[in-house]
Amino acid sequence: MSHPVVSVVAPVWNEEETLPEFYRRMTAALEGTGLAYELILVNDGSRDGSPAIMDGLHNRDPRVRIIHFARNFGHQVAITAGMDYAAGDAVVVIDSDLQDPPEVIPEMITKWQAGYEVVYGVRTEREGESWFKLTTANLFYRAINRITNVDIPLDAGDFRLADRKVIQTMRALREKHRYMRGLSAWVGFKQVALPYKRHARYAGETKYPLRKMLKFATDAVTNFSYLPLQFATWTGFGMSLLALLALVAVIVARLLRPDVFFEGQATTLVSVLFIGGVQLISLGIIGEYLGRIYEEVKDRPLYVVADVRGFTQENPLPPHAARNSHLVHQEAVEG
Repeated sequence: MSHPVVSVVAPVWNEEETLPEFYRRMTAALEGTGLAYELILVNDGSRDGSPAIMDGLHNRDPRVRIIHFARNFGHQVAITAGMDYAAGDAVVVIDSDLQDPPEVIPEMITKWQAGYEVVYGVRTEREGESWFKLTTANLFYRAINRITNVDIPLDAGDFRLADRKVIQTMRALREKHRYMRGLSAWVGFKQVALPYKRHARYAGETKYPLRKMLKFATDAVTNFSYLPLQFATWTGFGMSLLALLALVAVIVARLLRPDVFFEGQATTLVSVLFIGGVQLISLGIIGEYLGRIYEEVKDRPLYVVADVRGFTQENPLPPHAARNSHLVHQEAVEG
């Protein structure tokens, strides 16, 4: 096969109902560009029929390459693995649930050919999502943009195209708790937005319930902002100032009205509980950051690959990333 100009990376977790249609629409969109391409499907520990379907797609079409994880490592890590293995001059990241339409990719390629090094999709509409998810997502994107030290585009997900030089730079970023759209903004380069309409899932259920959404938001905040730690500090200063003012008020009152007796058991109890709550919240915030430091210090691999299909050479990781990945390389299996 000729060198791929475009690599498409798609994480897969329990998408047996979607994969055949995803492949059909993706190949139609890519063949319309007239460019050589590869489609990298990353099996993130699926427990349904997705692995067999993926292997079948590779057997039918050698341009489909497969990475099977040894277990579930998470959506953001699956994106990372696909980027590590991608050989194209441009790499497109897209979810395999068909919420992000493959038909937008030719427009991304056109902008890339015009000189842009990152083309990120911006959702103008989001079909099939609840009022709660739309509201919380809207608030999250605006809040994260205000509190982080990186200009992360509003309403942009992981659906994007990146030039080879951008991918090479991102490969060297191996932190464990990953927020890929933040890392894409952090590396810089010449970036442009591409508005598009996001569709409802083609089939199946969402892979981001509330619990995972909260973890995702926590990873985003702790990776790109010190504001929670500063919140703990400023809350401590505020409580100390409040206590000082209360002390001055009590002293003045006793001097002006010596006959006044301050009982205040209920007030004392509420104050102690409030201060104790602030202390526990502050310890929890510190614990979140400390836990992430602990994960980084252990230096475990981001992922473990159990098997691959269709790759004709070893994973071309840069030296820094290779030292910190400990990937399990398998010989290519010819389809």
